[in-house]
Amino acid sequence: MASAEEILANLDEEQRKVALATRGPVCVIAGAGTGKTRAITHRIAYASAIGVMDPQRVLAITFTARAAGEMRTRLRSLGFPGVTARTIHSAALKQLLYFWPSVFGGQMPELLTSKSPFVNAAVERAGIKLPANNREALRDISTEIEWAKVNQIAPEDFLATSRDVRSRISAEDIARIYAAYESLKKQERTLDFEDLLLLTTAMIENEPQVRERVHDQYRYFTVDEYQDISPLQQRLIDAWLGSRDDICVVGDPAQTIYSFAGATPSYLLGFTKRFPNAEVIRLSTGYRSTPEILFTANALLRSSSLGHELAPVNEHGSRPELTEFKTEGQEAVGVTNKITELISNGEAPEGIAVLARTNSQLAALEKSFKAAGLPYQIRSNERFFDRPEIREFIRDIRKASVIPNSDIDWLEELRGIAQPYLKSDSSEVSAGSYGNIDGIGALIHLARELDGDDRFQPKTLRNFLQEIEDRAQQNNPPQMPVTTLATLHAAKGLEWNRVFVVGISEGVLPYPGTPEDEELRLFYVGITRAREHLHLSHSGVRSPFLSSILK
Repeated sequence: MASAEEILANLDEEQRKVALATRGPVCVIAGAGTGKTRAITHRIAYASAIGVMDPQRVLAITFTARAAGEMRTRLRSLGFPGVTARTIHSAALKQLLYFWPSVFGGQMPELLTSKSPFVNAAVERAGIKLPANNREALRDISTEIEWAKVNQIAPEDFLATSRDVRSRISAEDIARIYAAYESLKKQERTLDFEDLLLLTTAMIENEPQVRERVHDQYRYFTVDEYQDISPLQQRLIDAWLGSRDDICVVGDPAQTIYSFAGATPSYLLGFTKRFPNAEVIRLSTGYRSTPEILFTANALLRSSSLGHELAPVNEHGSRPELTEFKTEGQEAVGVTNKITELISNGEAPEGIAVLARTNSQLAALEKSFKAAGLPYQIRSNERFFDRPEIREFIRDIRKASVIPNSDIDWLEELRGIAQPYLKSDSSEVSAGSYGNIDGIGALIHLARELDGDDRFQPKTLRNFLQEIEDRAQQNNPPQMPVTTLATLHAAKGLEWNRVFVVGISEGVLPYPGTPEDEELRLFYVGITRAREHLHLSHSGVRSPFLSSILK
């Protein structure tokens, strides 16, 4: 276990202030790449080391399972493995599973991993005819249902809301589908992720014995990405907290990009109104990016008063490049050719990412990458280990590992298990189509790496199964040595050495029908993913957003 002095060592002045603020309420405004995870994990560790916190009674809430895993790893390295770090849905699920038999009776209903099948069935039940692009329409409807539920709006009240429905489906039809969706879930005894939060909140609010147990279990709270908290999530946090104020929230108003799903920065911005005695600390030293990239990001912040600027500390690098193309197709080919050249000259493909506003832009890039024979992987908001093909593949590995086959090398056996999931005779490093090949390929690539590692013993299918199950629990997906294609939303929280932000064109960014300030924040998120090199491009008429950074 690290000593208190060791925990504080190597923190900058701002991060040290966070670590020393051991009692809540505390509000940390942390810009992109300022070391917020380091600051808040060291705060928990330091407070635990000096006896202010009991690490067994700390609940750290993160936005993604990946972030929770990173926080647990850091706290473990500091000597505090007992801290609970989870996503808010994971924390709610654990409590609901524990208390369900005594509060509700019987077995908890099955949890939906995806709304789409039930939304599709609800569309049919409601007698609604969708447009030709069924997939996009279903995504829009699912988003509207999620927005309504996190804002605690029942189906019968949906039409009375003031929200302008962004879907191509009318508000009246969405209200009918929403009602059918809830009815179908009840009939099939299933819950969605919003139900987890609603039921857990109601359970704590209405059951004194549950509330007492929960309040005794968790006494110190840390909430990351607080700018993207929804009203329903805040209600659950309030239920956990009760009348206490030992809470530390961390966020960046400039990175609020999920308002379409009900997230709002109002809780972060209004934190001091609720807690007038709160200590407010700003992290403004940018460790991720070069000064040139930060200058571009700061120019965007200044143009719209999005947030406080970041101070660069890294060595100078190349200036961001802006390239103009006549068409989207030419832009995709131009970016592909540039990346091909970089990789041919020795640049690591896994250090490169191409970010776009929409999935349709990614489709054009994917087509160009395939034509050039350039390996890539699609990064989506869907958790790697939640993909249906990944779950099925692991299931098949589990079956095969029960009775080891000594007549065949374990790696060859794994390739045989993977074959039905591959669309062609692909290698481990091959282009994929929205998940299948790149997902299975990533696991095969991991297996090859482990097979060449003397520390991986025994070299068996069963041991590999243990490795990927451990990774699934920590949400630590394997990475392939390939270029990443991702939407700007999916890139949140990630970073690469070289980033291409494409399609910064009129009618695309900002996306029609969305609030301009949120689109600016989304652009800011894209810019700040780059560590050393930033490439910006557009086709046709360039976005007015580019004027903000080209002055």
